[in-house]
Amino acid sequence: MTTITTRTVEYPADGLTMIGHLALPSGTGRRPAVLIGPEGTGLNDFQRRRADALAELGYVALAFDVHGGRWFTDPQEMLARVTPLLADPDRMRDIGHAALDVLRAEPRTDPERIAAIGYGTGGAIALELGRDGVDLRVIGTVNALTTGRPGEAARIRCPVWAGVGSEDPIMPAGQRDAFAAEMQAAGVDWRLVVYGGALHAFHHPPVDQTVLPGVGHHPLHAQRAWRDIVGLLAECLPVTE
Repeated sequence: MTTITTRTVEYPADGLTMIGHLALPSGTGRRPAVLIGPEGTGLNDFQRRRADALAELGYVALAFDVHGGRWFTDPQEMLARVTPLLADPDRMRDIGHAALDVLRAEPRTDPERIAAIGYGTGGAIALELGRDGVDLRVIGTVNALTTGRPGEAARIRCPVWAGVGSEDPIMPAGQRDAFAAEMQAAGVDWRLVVYGGALHAFHHPPVDQTVLPGVGHHPLHAQRAWRDIVGLLAECLPVTE
């Protein structure tokens, strides 16, 4: 296994002190880099391991924070924070840009080769970076079929890949159609994968907390979605020496 190094990074955003997780591949040269946005519950060890796994593949990876170090176990508390955030593109962009600045400041990062992937709320933030015209190589999201302000998707400068569960009541068929229509009208190179039988947050393993209706783990599709993300990065942001 490739030797990686990790460290906690603190930085300001959204009036909070964010606590991200940076994972670096072995070696000393610059490498392509990936922003990783967490679910609405926040950044936990599962998301940190995603960054570690990408570092093992040769990427500089930053799992960014959205709640100032908090990880919500109460869904109502989580919704009270996330709902107004998702309704405010400028706040989402500020959170994304703050994390992007941290990633770009890392000496191992090749600033010309950065991707953004995200899950749920973190995916919405990744999409808003694209709608803000950020120069990314690819955006990949799971359970984040958010639509933006009219016309701003035309500023997306890279391919967009999105995955969603077919039985997700939070991202239902109408939301899928709206997202697809936005991407198509903007001329984006987009793909949408629907994982049959999967609910919202199907990619995340069960945790000891109360969950919202329509949320559930699907182990097989979780593995498939991760392989799809890794394949997306290999296509659009390959690791080269």
